[in-house]
Amino acid sequence: MIVKAEGADVTEQELIDYCREKLAHFKCPTSVDFVDAIPRNPTGKMLKRELRAPYWEGQERAVH
Repeated sequence: MIVKAEGADVTEQELIDYCREKLAHFKCPTSVDFVDAIPRNPTGKMLKRELRAPYWEGQERAVH
């Protein structure tokens, strides 16, 4: 998940191509999701459970 900076105009494919230049193939993302903001708790930690929630909708359990 990526939060775009104000005025930034970058596409999903541009980010993936950039990663392919800089990272090993197996470390490169295959998709990119853009979000308005990363959910955080009052101390500033990322709420990973909320980031993962959309991917587990409709599943009985949130594990494989």
